[in-house]
Amino acid sequence: MSPLRTTTVSFLGAGAMAESMIAGTLKRGLLPPENVCISHPREDRREELRARYGVHAEASNAVAADQTDVVVLTVKPQVLRSVLAELRGNLKPEQMVMSIVAGAPINALATGLLHSAIVRAMPNTPAQIGEGMTVWTATPQVQERQRQQVQALLGSLGHELHVEEEKLLDMATALSGTGPTYIFLVMEALIDAGVHMGFSRRVAQELVQQTMLGSVLFARETNKHPAELRNMVTSPGGTSAEAIYQMEKGALRTVLSKAVYAAYERTQTLSAAAIRAVNEDSHRDPRGS
Repeated sequence: MSPLRTTTVSFLGAGAMAESMIAGTLKRGLLPPENVCISHPREDRREELRARYGVHAEASNAVAADQTDVVVLTVKPQVLRSVLAELRGNLKPEQMVMSIVAGAPINALATGLLHSAIVRAMPNTPAQIGEGMTVWTATPQVQERQRQQVQALLGSLGHELHVEEEKLLDMATALSGTGPTYIFLVMEALIDAGVHMGFSRRVAQELVQQTMLGSVLFARETNKHPAELRNMVTSPGGTSAEAIYQMEKGALRTVLSKAVYAAYERTQTLSAAAIRAVNEDSHRDPRGS
């Protein structure tokens, strides 16, 4: 039996990732639609999701959150501050909050909500088609039963991985959370190279996409180190050897490493800013003193 079967869940913010999670859990029969509530400021979006999935819909974040066992923060980062202020001090101790808001550390969430049972998760774009990679961590106040609920919710987006330390989630944000950006850029560059040689863009795109997909599946199936796989297709003096020489000469490996680390540093900067903002709000709010 699904750990979510008798659980009620609210999604504050009804964007693409929230809809992916709703669709995934309902499709797998993990959660009945009557146990789901979404909140969104636009009436047309509320009606759209209500009609499509049979879920409850509210205009108020506070009203939606008050009805459920699990509160999932799926709002955009720029409105998180106001949402935390709206919910501050109104959550019940037994409720669990799960946030997938980028750049919002647990410390900021706990301070902003005056709540301690918090899960922070970082999914990536492929989660929208059920092929995502989500890394998550939880505070000690999150119980084992609630952790199982988190695994079921995030499993609806693809693969999920729990880490004990929040710093590892910041690192995952730079590697897997931002990772599709790197892949799409490489994909775009390879397609452009194919067009430069004379392929139509449609044919170049098909060649590149299937080559990348097949290579990833082959790597997963064989479970070999990427260097070993690369050596398998690199003949002395061949086309692969020449291509690799040019990529190493252009410091592709170093550029990618620097890009990931820059994303990691940016994550830390955003986290620090979020903590400062929430601390300012809590000092102004009498309930935060």
